[in-house]
Amino acid sequence: MVEGEQKITQDVAYIFPGQGAQYVGMGKDLYDAYPVCKEIFDKANQILKFDLTKLCFEGPKEDLTITSNSQVAILTHSIAALKALETNPLPDLQYIPKFALGLSLGEYSALIASGCLSFEEGLRLVRKRGEFMDMAAKKNPGKMVSIIGMSVQDVEGLCKGIGSCEIANINCPGQVVVSGKATNIELLAGLAKDKGAKRAILLDVSGAFHSDLMTPAKDKLEKEIENVEFKAPIYPIISNVTAKPTQDPTEIKQNLIKQVNSRTLFEASIRYVMDQGIKTYIEAGPGTVLKGLLRKIDKSLQVINIEKAEHLKPLQQEPQA
Repeated sequence: MVEGEQKITQDVAYIFPGQGAQYVGMGKDLYDAYPVCKEIFDKANQILKFDLTKLCFEGPKEDLTITSNSQVAILTHSIAALKALETNPLPDLQYIPKFALGLSLGEYSALIASGCLSFEEGLRLVRKRGEFMDMAAKKNPGKMVSIIGMSVQDVEGLCKGIGSCEIANINCPGQVVVSGKATNIELLAGLAKDKGAKRAILLDVSGAFHSDLMTPAKDKLEKEIENVEFKAPIYPIISNVTAKPTQDPTEIKQNLIKQVNSRTLFEASIRYVMDQGIKTYIEAGPGTVLKGLLRKIDKSLQVINIEKAEHLKPLQQEPQA
């Protein structure tokens, strides 16, 4: 930067990925490059009482994909990436976070980022959340399907016609995810294609998340959340279930409980933030799924991914005289 030149401070929103973003090798380069990231992963090992670091870095993939493992892995990577950014600010971006939000699981990362939850409490809750969801999936087996190229109203009509199917996620224009009993979801996938859907993709997940089949998990998680202290976040959290901002700890708790068996409104959440004039988003954590969703919501939005050490490499160079 030229001497005397002033940086323009931008208002941004932090966004955090959800389940499915995990991969073997996640976080290793951050761990090796930044002491603050090593500290986060090592702390996660201590809290969870197993070697999460080894699971993230070496796999096996089958174990990393288990819901109770993948959720804590994604949260730990997300917070490590954010800490790397916060301790090594990007030289060409001076920013102020105005909102934080995440896709389902990512809402917990947002709460930690905003100071609402400590990393320790957030990680413990997410571990329990994953375990409860695994248990519910075994008790009430189900599947999820992503319907591409149909309106929410048309998908809603298909769900009502078949029964035992619910809209689970509205992520971006033309993409609606449905949860339900396995046979019903398979029937819905075929019927959607017949009714004009471009694609119907069965998701590689262990259960029918964000549906009534997850109510046993919701009931168990509610008891855990009630015993955890939530503080007022530094900046508003956009809830998955309301697509509205809140800084009320009691409301945040209730939204997290509802989220387990209710549909998530990621597209509406992003549109709310857009309406507040936010054009730049920082996606911290594994993958670029959210960047892809935001491009489909509005191509003019800027998304900066902080996932690997290479995304922060310019920070390690000495400024030019």
